[in-house]
Amino acid sequence: MVEGSELGVNKTLRELGIHKSTFYIWYKLYHDHGIDGLQPRKISSRQRWNSIPQSEKNLVIEIALEYPSLSPRELSCKLSDTKGLFISESSVYRILKAKGLITSPAHILLAAADEFSHKPGFVHEMWQTDFTYFKILGWGWYYLSTMMDDYSRYIIHWELCKTMNAEDVKRTIDKTMEKAQLGKYQRPKLLSDNGSCYIADELKQYLKNKKIKQVHGRPHHPQTQGKIERYHRSMKNVVKLDNYYCPEELEEALAAFIHYYNHERYHESLDNVTPADVYYGRKEEVLKYRERIKKSTMNRRRKNYQQFKIASLI
Repeated sequence: MVEGSELGVNKTLRELGIHKSTFYIWYKLYHDHGIDGLQPRKISSRQRWNSIPQSEKNLVIEIALEYPSLSPRELSCKLSDTKGLFISESSVYRILKAKGLITSPAHILLAAADEFSHKPGFVHEMWQTDFTYFKILGWGWYYLSTMMDDYSRYIIHWELCKTMNAEDVKRTIDKTMEKAQLGKYQRPKLLSDNGSCYIADELKQYLKNKKIKQVHGRPHHPQTQGKIERYHRSMKNVVKLDNYYCPEELEEALAAFIHYYNHERYHESLDNVTPADVYYGRKEEVLKYRERIKKSTMNRRRKNYQQFKIASLI
């Protein structure tokens, strides 16, 4: 019909409702094998060697329900670290989406230029510090002073203060120095904004005596302290969900979140390890372990696929 049509191939196929590529597939099959080539073929298994077994998909769902706040990226890391199983972020996303468990995008785009331009190359090269505030019902305003290691994003020290002055900053630095256990000649830079407590002459003299160089962010440009600003935003999104009726309640909530932030939360900018992994020098070990888990998982899937193919031929 197509060959003898006066309308031409394309128009004839449109009239017949047959796609051009479908027609040429049929045409070649008929040309190569005759009418037998157009007979229905037995559908072979479409299982690929790297298909994820249903048992592993079920495990993804179990972990996602157990940790509903984790993104597909974080769930992928947690599966490697706690279950010894590699499933990519995109696969985790597809599994959860198929079950209607995805409530947010797989990737969250963040604004650029969110950190200090001169990036440190090791732990304790530079610290970021800042205040943020909370209102406690019946007690008034309290101020959270935080000291973050810029390289690892690890929260070294924090404390809740009744005021926000140079004396509070000095006390925070003293306790941070004590916790960091720096060598005799090891001194970090201190990155802060231009708040009154950070530009006070009292603090400048204190830092000079401690041989700590102070770096101020550009005025009206909070992105310079982007890491600690981002931490404040993440922390408040959780901590401020509740009301607190005394400072001790707030401190307990802060301690819980900071432990999670330091030791459990996977940071994409840190190659999906925790700040503690970087701060304590475990990052390379964790990444090598995950690479071994990935190879082991891929080899196991390949082996299972080969066994499946052999069984299907018997």
